[in-house]
This record gives sequence, structure tokens and C-alpha cells, in this order.
Amino acid sequence: MAGDETDSDLKPSSVAIIREVYDSENAHIKFEMELERALEAGVSIIVIEPEALGEDTARWIYVGNLLHKVSLYSGISSIASGLTWSSLACTPFGIISVLCAGCYTLSWQWDPCCKYQVEKNRHRLSTLPMLSDLTSATPVVLVRTDNKQKIILHSTVSIAAAAICLWRLYNTFK
Repeated sequence: MAGDETDSDLKPSSVAIIREVYDSENAHIKFEMELERALEAGVSIIVIEPEALGEDTARWIYVGNLLHKVSLYSGISSIASGLTWSSLACTPFGIISVLCAGCYTLSWQWDPCCKYQVEKNRHRLSTLPMLSDLTSATPVVLVRTDNKQKIILHSTVSIAAAAICLWRLYNTFK
């Protein structure tokens, strides 16, 4: 773990670099432990040099983001169709929204990795001076973000979608 100052709001301890140094048979376990420590510490920027670990972490974040988006968009579709039509067309969207929100809540919400996003913006990446000192040509850079609003948004939309679906079911079968 190493720190460099990149912005006025970043402290030297707010950057962690997981270096790709194979000094033992269990180097990959050491990489995972370093990443876990950085995630738990809430470091602002994490640079992951080991390619396999970086790809796995980026994929995990991608799946969490996908669950969030599917939950949100299907919930909005359920609400819109439930308010527009008097049929049960909203039900499939509502079920998908609730399932995705539930899966996100159970599997991702409590994982410290969900508080990070993969930085892909080349301009922002070019402002990080520590990237010139890396041994990897394609490191994965994680930036800590506040995900409370995201969680509240998709949870609220999913609950509203479920409520509208239940209301439509009640009106259909009463």
C-alpha cells in the first residue's frame, strides 16, 4: 500500500496500490488480503495491478451496478405501466425489480466493494501521478463513491412497484 497526493482533497493515506509482486507461492492470496484491507479502510482510490484480481473486482462491481440498474428501470416500468393501464402488465416488471433489489441488498449492499466504481475516464486517470510508477500496463483503478442515495432510490422504486402490482392484483381479483 502506498500513498500519493493527487488532489487537494486527497490525503496521502487515501490512495492504496496493490502491487503485482510475486514473492511467494501465495502471492495472489496476499493481493486479495491487501485489497480487502484497503476496501475495509475506505481508501479513496485503490489501484489494482494484478490483472486477474483487477478483472474479478471490476466484474463484481459491474454485476452489482447491473442489478441496481435492472431493479431501477424495471421498477420504473412497473410503476408506469401500473398507473397507465388497468391490466396486470406491471407485474413482471415489478417482480424483476423486487428480485434484483433483494439480490443486491443480500449480496452487494453489505460488501465494502459496492462503495467503489471502476474509473474509466482517461482524463481523470491521467491526473493520478502514481500511475506512472506502476509495473502493470492495465491497472484497475477504483474510486470510492457514496452509494446511499443509489440504494435508497432503487429500494424505494422497488417498494413502490411492488405496491402498485399488489394494488393491481387486488383490483383484478376482488
